[in-house]
Amino acid sequence: MRTTIIPAQITTVEDKVAGSLNMTQVLILMTPILWTAIVYILLMPSMKLTSLKLVLIIISTTISGILALRIKDKIVAEWLGVLLKYRLRPKYWLYNKNDITNRIVDIPDIPDIVLVPRKSSRKVINKQKTEINIADLVRFEQLIDSGKVAVSYLIKK
Repeated sequence: MRTTIIPAQITTVEDKVAGSLNMTQVLILMTPILWTAIVYILLMPSMKLTSLKLVLIIISTTISGILALRIKDKIVAEWLGVLLKYRLRPKYWLYNKNDITNRIVDIPDIPDIVLVPRKSSRKVINKQKTEINIADLVRFEQLIDSGKVAVSYLIKK
């Protein structure tokens, strides 16, 4: 199979639709036409030209004309998009490397300690082990993995 490399100059060329306008500029310049039809039909008095309707039409035409201008080979609407992305980005990044959410923590198995009271050396107190169902373990692991609960282990010396 033959492969060819496409030069960067070909992929960065904008398609011109009408004169020196590209498709986005044409769409931006067509929005006042739609806006004019909506304003003319829906605002009272319907299907009659009033000064309020004329002001709204002139404002929408001016805004779309400004957004379709080119500055340094970019449309003003694209510049505004870049500025909006910059302004809306997160300002603070919180990261804690000690967070154990969604991690598998290997805890060593500590053997049970047998306690012998000092007064009577005859009795030996054994801790009773409680058996845990597998279903309980599965629910516990799902609860930890969901991220709704923060689990931390404190080991006392």
